[in-house]
Amino acid sequence: MIRTLPYPLALAVLLGGCSIGDPYAVPAVPPPAAWSGASHTAEWPSPDWWRRFGSPRLDALMQDAMRGNFDIAAAMARVRQAEAQVEIAGGALLPSLTGDGSATRGRASMATSSSSSVVSRKPTYTTTYGATVSASYEIDFWGKNRAGVDSAAAAAEASRFDYQTAMLTMQSSIATTYFDILGYGERLRLARESVANAEAVLAAYRDRLAAGTATSLDVAQQESVVAAQRASVPPLEKQIRQSRNALAILVGRLPEELALEPETLDVLAVPEVAPGLPSELLVRRPDVLSAEANLRGANADITVARAAWFPSISLTGQGGFQSIDLAKMMTHQSLLFSIGPSVTVPLFDGGKIAGTVEQKRARWDELVQTYRKAVVSAFSDVEDSLVAVEKTEAAEQEQRVAEATSRRAFEIAQSLMRGGTIDVTTVLNTQKTLFSSQDLLAQARLARFQALVGLYKALGGGWSSSDEAAR
Repeated sequence: MIRTLPYPLALAVLLGGCSIGDPYAVPAVPPPAAWSGASHTAEWPSPDWWRRFGSPRLDALMQDAMRGNFDIAAAMARVRQAEAQVEIAGGALLPSLTGDGSATRGRASMATSSSSSVVSRKPTYTTTYGATVSASYEIDFWGKNRAGVDSAAAAAEASRFDYQTAMLTMQSSIATTYFDILGYGERLRLARESVANAEAVLAAYRDRLAAGTATSLDVAQQESVVAAQRASVPPLEKQIRQSRNALAILVGRLPEELALEPETLDVLAVPEVAPGLPSELLVRRPDVLSAEANLRGANADITVARAAWFPSISLTGQGGFQSIDLAKMMTHQSLLFSIGPSVTVPLFDGGKIAGTVEQKRARWDELVQTYRKAVVSAFSDVEDSLVAVEKTEAAEQEQRVAEATSRRAFEIAQSLMRGGTIDVTTVLNTQKTLFSSQDLLAQARLARFQALVGLYKALGGGWSSSDEAAR
């Protein structure tokens, strides 16, 4: 046994270094030279980018969601599954050992003779004891098992990037939903103020009707305005309640458990988002890195499929003791062992292996296009978000001017109406214009905050692959 053992081991060393896999290379997707219209200093957001809005309540919601969000918990469970799969795949690179112990009690047959007249009168009992250790090891000559580990490791890495993508999606959804609530709340406040103002004008017209200085048509027209503005309130209340319900789900709570302190968009800070260099975006978007990790796994899967064409070489051995006398169980006479290599060669499989290889190649080609699309989409997301931030800022500024002008026109109309120098039509028109301008301003302000959140998300939310490596 000692003399023959080095030969299989030497064979394993000599054969273990071959591989039939193709070298992996990331598909080239050239980045843009610069962001269109971006004049900011190249600086990436911080991981806690939402703090720049200056909302303690938003920060508290983010902290609650990191502990209670259902999607994040599910994504973390998928990470643990993928990491466990790496351990499972890694077992193929090591020998497997199994131990077996037995104690068998048996009785010999009393009628073993061919002649029916010869029958043993006394049964014979025997007890056999055994203890063996079996070992097997598949030589990874073609790199199949190593490629299987690489595929599992790439899948685990992709799952970790997917976790970061889920985290970024959750954070941006919380910020967007919270700003929706504040925006709808502002619009609801304006709508109720407009209703109160319209009701005051209606009361004035009714007084003038009683005094004979207004007509029933004036009153009817104003009643129509009041009814229309009252009708604008319930949809906004519905939007607020639905957004609160959505926010509660995001933080992992029941809607009645979510308490929001009063806050308005006006008191929040409007941060300046400075996008970094386009060439750095690909290491800051976890969705892009997930697509690239899946591509590495597909490359390893091709190696695994190819290896099925070649012989599989294994070393197996067994050693132990077997005896009918327990006292002599561990003696030299009870020793047994066997050792030797085995080779399995595919001869005919009806095209199964070739089909598997082609399927893995096609999967690689699919994931190449998926990766390229992810890269191009990432650049496009940033460009779109930069345009959205720029244009929503301009729209809000213009709408502020429009709201101020409409307010001044309505105040003048009210003054002239009290002096009796204009008719009701002019007052009603200026009133409608003011309400519309105020509502549009609230929408423009909300759109600007949403555009900023979209830009933070497009930039990867301040996450970087170096942060993942550090962990």
